[in-house]
Amino acid sequence: MNKLRRYILSNLSSVFLSMFLPLFVIASMIFSIKLATYTAIIKLSLLDMVKLYMFVLPDILFYTLPISFFIAAVLSIFKLSNDNEIVVIFALGIKPSFLVKTLFVPAFLLSVLLFINFFMLYPHTDNLSDNFIDQKKSEAKFNLSASEFGNNFGDWLLYIGKEDKENKRYEDVFLFNKETDEEILISAKQADVINDGGVLQLELKNGEGYSYSKDKFTQINFEEMTIYDTLQASLKTYQMPLEFWSDEDGRKKKDRLLITDTILSLFPLLSIFLIVAIGVVHARHQKSKIYLYIFLGIIIYYGAAMSLHRTLGYHTIYIVALAWLMSTYLIYRKTIAKRF
Repeated sequence: MNKLRRYILSNLSSVFLSMFLPLFVIASMIFSIKLATYTAIIKLSLLDMVKLYMFVLPDILFYTLPISFFIAAVLSIFKLSNDNEIVVIFALGIKPSFLVKTLFVPAFLLSVLLFINFFMLYPHTDNLSDNFIDQKKSEAKFNLSASEFGNNFGDWLLYIGKEDKENKRYEDVFLFNKETDEEILISAKQADVINDGGVLQLELKNGEGYSYSKDKFTQINFEEMTIYDTLQASLKTYQMPLEFWSDEDGRKKKDRLLITDTILSLFPLLSIFLIVAIGVVHARHQKSKIYLYIFLGIIIYYGAAMSLHRTLGYHTIYIVALAWLMSTYLIYRKTIAKRF
């Protein structure tokens, strides 16, 4: 029995790789195209694109692994049926439940892996990705051009006379800020832009500042002055998974993810009976329908997970899980268990 179990699992693993790799490549291309849209906003190097890809890699695996397992499991059982090996197995008195038990272990392990993926890894990668994008957006403000108008630093209009590219320093700098009742003009002989933990600072040296309104005029001289980018978005602080999911910030999105991703994590485990029901076929009469059944199984399950949460809320998890498990078991009992 152990040899037979290993033989079935070896067939499953070979078919799984042939299914997973194309789906993984296609999903990676789709996510890469999505990531490429960031280049319209910020400047990204090849290394930056690789980092962003690593942040979305858990999402790619989350959506490709269960579908790959479902298709591979059905096709591996179908291959045994097509080669008449299933007939031999049943002729030896081995029940169809043996196939269910054989698939249970990899399906259970995959469901656990998927749950850990979205529940524990997603908060971490989401935090890293958002902070990385925010930091790149702030760094984009380093692209200041000398002898050109239109440069901005937060609320300030900025003009740069000269640029020392070798030392990354600016000279003959002028800043202007017009408020409701007051206008401020600052000039400095030298300026450095500093990124302190994602917060931009403009460090001015040897300059003068003028503030004037209807009532008064003020003038100061300074050796050093630091201006902060007031428009800089604050970076997210890392939260532990339980803190992330219990935090009320973005509650609707988190509720939707908890419901749908929990259901999708259970897809391999809850679909074992359907896998056997679809895979064990009469090769001559049912061969043309197997791919239709695979497609319908994925569409129905994923469609229920993605749509019902809007009306059923968290009840969607156990309703979809129990309904799917019971319906697929009835199909298994009617088509397979009674016949063999």
